[in-house]
Amino acid sequence: MILDKNGKPIERLKKKTIKINDVKVKGEIHPYGGFVALTARVYGNARVSGNARVSGDAWVYGDARVSGDAFVYGDALVYNNAQVYGYARVSGNARVFGDALVYDNAWVSGDALVYGNTQVYGYAQVSGNAFVYGNTRVYGYAQVSGNARVSGNTQTTTLVPNVITFPYSITLTDNHIQIGCEQISIKAWQKHGRAIAKKYKMPTKQQTAYKKIIEGLLTLRRI
Repeated sequence: MILDKNGKPIERLKKKTIKINDVKVKGEIHPYGGFVALTARVYGNARVSGNARVSGDAWVYGDARVSGDAFVYGDALVYNNAQVYGYARVSGNARVFGDALVYDNAWVSGDALVYGNTQVYGYAQVSGNAFVYGNTRVYGYAQVSGNARVSGNTQTTTLVPNVITFPYSITLTDNHIQIGCEQISIKAWQKHGRAIAKKYKMPTKQQTAYKKIIEGLLTLRRI
């Protein structure tokens, strides 16, 4: 449903029924274009345009923009000055706000928070309980998941996936490595990795496995 600045439904909007995953969804065409399901909410100065869709119980409000072929659904919220465009998706209980940009084929899902001046683009994914904020850039085929926290002015997630097959996920940025909730510079990990692993009582075999994975990711990034 599309509401005006006073929270009242806007009259004389074009009604439309479309198929989403082979399910018929009733909705309205936003004044700027784009489809908004009757169960969703778009209000304030927010705009949905192009072929963009907002469905489920998703909310788009404030000065947010959803455009292109973007899709916001589930219980997702997009607000403040955030923008979602291209073929990007925001789903689940994800929140995209502040001046954040999510675009290209990026996907923000789960209970993830993307905010500040963050940009998520390419085929990148932010999911789980991950927080990405500050001036961070997450791009390429990067994945930030689990309880990862990525922030700062210079950290940029590269074309390296997040490793989630071990007890602690590995998130590799241009300057830092994060294993679980422990984040430190790449140089510091290379020098003190063993000591940090022992601090968390990580078994020796697991330490060796993580070391090989990190070395492999660093090698892959240089290709």
